[in-house]
Amino acid sequence: MANVRLEDVSKAFKSAVAVDNLTLTIDEGEFFSLLGPSGCGKTTTLRMIGGFEEPSSGRIWLGDEDVSGLPAHKRDVNTVFQSYALFPHLSVAENVAYGLKRQGVAKDEIGPRVEAMLELVDLEGYGQRRTTQLSGGQQQRVALARALVNRPQVLLLDEPLGALDLKLRKQMQLELKRIQSEVGITFIYVTHDQEEAMTMSDRIAVMSAGRLEQVGAPQDVYELPATSFVASFLGASNLLEGEIEGTSGEVTKVRLGVGGTVTLPAGRLTDSEGPVAVGVRPEKLHIQTTNSSEVDRGDNAIEATVVNSTYTGVSTSYECATSDGTRLVVYVQNLERSASPPGAGAKVRLTWDPDHTFAVSKARPEKT
Repeated sequence: MANVRLEDVSKAFKSAVAVDNLTLTIDEGEFFSLLGPSGCGKTTTLRMIGGFEEPSSGRIWLGDEDVSGLPAHKRDVNTVFQSYALFPHLSVAENVAYGLKRQGVAKDEIGPRVEAMLELVDLEGYGQRRTTQLSGGQQQRVALARALVNRPQVLLLDEPLGALDLKLRKQMQLELKRIQSEVGITFIYVTHDQEEAMTMSDRIAVMSAGRLEQVGAPQDVYELPATSFVASFLGASNLLEGEIEGTSGEVTKVRLGVGGTVTLPAGRLTDSEGPVAVGVRPEKLHIQTTNSSEVDRGDNAIEATVVNSTYTGVSTSYECATSDGTRLVVYVQNLERSASPPGAGAKVRLTWDPDHTFAVSKARPEKT
């Protein structure tokens, strides 16, 4: 069941378009992330769902209710911000109970609900402490408990972990996913951190310049990016220009501009002819010296020259260049010590499984 629907929603601030004709459906009980760089429109989208901004055009639905013209306080949503916005003069329990008191919930019900929520966010026994006595992570848990205690239909989270250090942020990512699974409330999460979105989300909407680039499960968006922007924004990616040669059965051949032909599953191409960009993730590539005796298993392959390599402990990153100057990155796990890893200037063959090949649409021109 759809919990949140945006239909042709746009938002302009004077002459600047922040969100451009966005249509999106978010299912009930889903952990959904809006992911993109600064200025892509993700926070504006979240604020329109919450009622803090009014769309310039389009409609927003919460369940079966059109809330496009409703103010924030009349929508069954709560928001958790990066700034915790806690009341320093109130105890932890009083902060959590604040919304219940404003709603007129009976006093004998408030206490048990507050205690249950503090237990959920792993702050049992902290009720009488002042928020100023808590760490950043604990304060964020209080903010989360305060937002959830009212049992909203949807919880909006605007980069809530941005102020935490890396170790605590990773810990809180897992905690947020656990809490969302337990309460079953729809979470809509805004972040610019790709790893954060991949770790927690059931689905991700990647945004750029106010528009949706792709929506899908984390593994689908990463493994099969639909555009060059998505391919480059979610991790490193290697893209090669080519021309579609034709399709035979379930396999399409693409002749690369750098020379040679590669194959990929036919269903990954929207066109049957013409120019195309094919890609492969760095960790999917294998690097061989050109005099290697390894057996060709029908993999895709191109010739290149090692430009430099970087040892990072877990893996070694190789930057290679093709004959036309295209730069490719290869990640090789250091599973065993190599007697003679290829150094700068070495001629190598880069190979990969055709099934690991994706195709992307050309980048759309920016508006002028």
